[in-house]
Amino acid sequence: MAAKGTLPFGRLDGRRAFVSGGANGIGAAIVRSFAEAGAKVVIGDLDSASATALAGQVGAVAAKLDVSDAAAVGAMMSQHGPFDIVVNNAGADQHAFFTDTTPQDWARLIGINLVSAFACTHAALPAMQAAGFGRIINITSEAARLGSRGGAVYSAAKGGVIAFTKSIARENARFCISANAIAPGPIRTPMLEQAVAKGGDKLLRAMTEATLLHRFGEPEEVAAAALFLASDQAAYITGETIGVSGGMGLSA
Repeated sequence: MAAKGTLPFGRLDGRRAFVSGGANGIGAAIVRSFAEAGAKVVIGDLDSASATALAGQVGAVAAKLDVSDAAAVGAMMSQHGPFDIVVNNAGADQHAFFTDTTPQDWARLIGINLVSAFACTHAALPAMQAAGFGRIINITSEAARLGSRGGAVYSAAKGGVIAFTKSIARENARFCISANAIAPGPIRTPMLEQAVAKGGDKLLRAMTEATLLHRFGEPEEVAAAALFLASDQAAYITGETIGVSGGMGLSA
């Protein structure tokens, strides 16, 4: 983005980044990648012990935070911001058929997966607009595009993330702010391991066979896409959803 100048390929030197749900899994891989690229990173996560440990390893800052609480997010942004890059990564799933879920389940999953992106983006945008530069990167899921048996609410919330991303891209292009989404497929994370433990070998086979590459992805492979979207080399990309899923949905 012209307002900031152009950094070398894959570098984020001097940029300030916030990663929600950054203590574990994909979020932790993104934190490590951004820190190695020179960004000053703040990790927002309810798992303060893991966030603090990771922050100590990479020279980041940990903030215990419920990212679905807009007031708490605003206070954190005031304390640690402003940010050039915001990665809305926080997510949670509940593996159950829709008829076995409750309105309380819906509220919790929509809060973590969708409202958190609203809250963090809403709090970060005014400073980005004033600076004439920003990167919003939202972690959605291939379940948003394909649907998920046993994950209807999760899929719906992540679908909302894609629509939200496109709207933010439209509203903020005039400020040189891009908004893009990444849709991971089956990535080797604690959340996936919990699902496999519950679903057993049948679910494991179904997930791997749903990809062209017939394997799980690694968190670092998603982090590589996030680093690219955060970089100056992605300045002409906005409103897009990039799949990091081994060709999930194409294997048939």
